[in-house]
Amino acid sequence: MESLDDVIDAMIADRVIHRHRRKWLIALAVVVVLALVITVTGGWKEHQGRSIPTVEAPVTVEAGRFEFGFTSAKIIRRPKTEYGKAETWLQISFDLKNIDEETKTSYFVPGDLLRLVPGGGQEPIESNGASCQGELGYVTVYGLPAQPCTAKFDVPVDFAAEKVEIGVLGEQYTAPDEVTGASGKPYWHDETAVTVVRIPATIETEKEDS
Repeated sequence: MESLDDVIDAMIADRVIHRHRRKWLIALAVVVVLALVITVTGGWKEHQGRSIPTVEAPVTVEAGRFEFGFTSAKIIRRPKTEYGKAETWLQISFDLKNIDEETKTSYFVPGDLLRLVPGGGQEPIESNGASCQGELGYVTVYGLPAQPCTAKFDVPVDFAAEKVEIGVLGEQYTAPDEVTGASGKPYWHDETAVTVVRIPATIETEKEDS
């Protein structure tokens, strides 16, 4: 048989549970709603409800160790020939500058820092990096003026759009173990979505060599 103290303790515990149950239910509902929002919006995959800003070109964007001055976009089609199949790719133009004030080192733009966001729930398409002065994988030097560059995205043959959306990522200059409080040397890593740039696009068809 329970003692009087046990009965009193059980009553107190029951009152505490009832008092806080509503708060727990509200907190649980908030977590569920946030999870659904993140799942539905898909980060930068959808324009509505996107968790990062969307800006219109021409625009300059600072992302990690680079500054991109986006200007224009072209959808280029190469018709099918006797010796090759039809191809289509997207080419965006931008001025590129190295703004790495942390290490002041030269570096190239990795292809995954610029991504085409096709929409419709499709996965983003990585670029081939940056081609500057006719050189793919051009190494930018800290302190020099911006260079005119392009980036290429391989897209389906029937790809068409009046405006394209380019997701821009930037690396973070941090130590990988800062969260745990341990000491560590910082470096550029941990690519994070910075913004999405909407660029008007024209369509161009390559002429056959005569």
